[in-house]
Amino acid sequence: MRTGLCILSLLVLTTAQPDPSRLRVSPDKHFFQTEKGEPFFWLGDTGWLLLTRLTREQTGKYLEDRHKKGFNVIQVMLVHGLTDTDVYGDSALRNKNLATPGEAYWQHLDYVVNKAAEKGIYLALVPVWGGVVKAAKTTPAQAKAYATFLAHRYRDKPNIIWMNGGDIKGSDYEAVWNTIGTTLRSEDPNHLITFHPRGRASSSFWFEQQPWLDFNSVQSGHRSYQQDTSRDDPRYGEDNWRYIEADYKRTPIRPVLDAEPSYEQIPHGLHDTTQPRWTADDVRRYAYWSVFAGACGFTYGDNSVMQMLRPTDKGSAYGARTPWFQAINDPGAGQMIHLKKLMLSRPYFSRIPDQSLIADQGTRYDYILATRGKDYAFIYTYTGRSFRINPFAKQQKGSWYNPRTGETIAIGTVTSPTFDPPGEPHPGNDWVLILDTTEK
Repeated sequence: MRTGLCILSLLVLTTAQPDPSRLRVSPDKHFFQTEKGEPFFWLGDTGWLLLTRLTREQTGKYLEDRHKKGFNVIQVMLVHGLTDTDVYGDSALRNKNLATPGEAYWQHLDYVVNKAAEKGIYLALVPVWGGVVKAAKTTPAQAKAYATFLAHRYRDKPNIIWMNGGDIKGSDYEAVWNTIGTTLRSEDPNHLITFHPRGRASSSFWFEQQPWLDFNSVQSGHRSYQQDTSRDDPRYGEDNWRYIEADYKRTPIRPVLDAEPSYEQIPHGLHDTTQPRWTADDVRRYAYWSVFAGACGFTYGDNSVMQMLRPTDKGSAYGARTPWFQAINDPGAGQMIHLKKLMLSRPYFSRIPDQSLIADQGTRYDYILATRGKDYAFIYTYTGRSFRINPFAKQQKGSWYNPRTGETIAIGTVTSPTFDPPGEPHPGNDWVLILDTTEK
């Protein structure tokens, strides 16, 4: 429905720096909050190789950029390879053994942790990547010694989140992952812990009943609908909202988020660089789909930024072409803040997913996601197609929210259940219909 459209100013929302206190799960178990009880909407970035590829000065520039763009969590690998060194030549491990960490490398991490805290940023630290555990045939005893070292070194740092695992099935070396999780929980009881799974999977697939798991992480993956051919994968395709929807309903109840969707500027399916590349449009779709399905936040990723590609590098992974310090300004990165602002613009902890609001549901890119509180509803369309809703209140006023710019367009009093977003329907003409009740 289009009636009396007029462009309004950007939503006036609170963008205060997050409380640098420890995070905790909210009382309803679906969200995060600070120690003061304030909402914490996870807006993450994958800075996976930050430790091994950036100087301290470059790290400061990267963190400042992400802070300005509204990111409050950076996902970082601690040990991506047994021979990892930082840019200063300091080794993460002695004798390629997790049980014998070096020292100077970890002093560099100390600096990064403190610098992130200055900017209100939390670090979601992956202790050891799954491929390392496989290659080294890591034992539970080594894992316990390493996790104890990490817990003792960082348990007094408020801006730490532990992201166990690392792009791997939880059933591969399950005893190692459970040892790391259990050790972190016993030695560092005040930080949140999750598990980063392989693509097209959730931590809940293996660790749903583990007491060390505080929240579920999904890696919805980098493949397109057409590339989903593995019999081992759930038939969700690009529908990352399905993982969130399933985990939202699980017991015990835990927060859930998509911690690795398709990255901006990465080829469909990762490995064939002749394939089309995921764009900012796709990134927004993954973000709004997952959050409106009930996620407590979202993690963005960029092909060049996640590997911190430098001009001096002789090669790159997945056909990355742009240096990290330019790629940090790719369009999708600057658009994520609009989602965060929208979610914090209404009462936060009462929000629930509610697809019963949609009267004419579509499939794939035409699927529409709805989430609501007591006195408001947000409805997201990726293609900007016309759709009908089942009203949730007798009297409503509406507006269109532009995920690309954060601008709103007023509709006024809602008189029809049919809505026609601005522009011609096509993938990437995405809009959020905002409905507020006027019955008070």
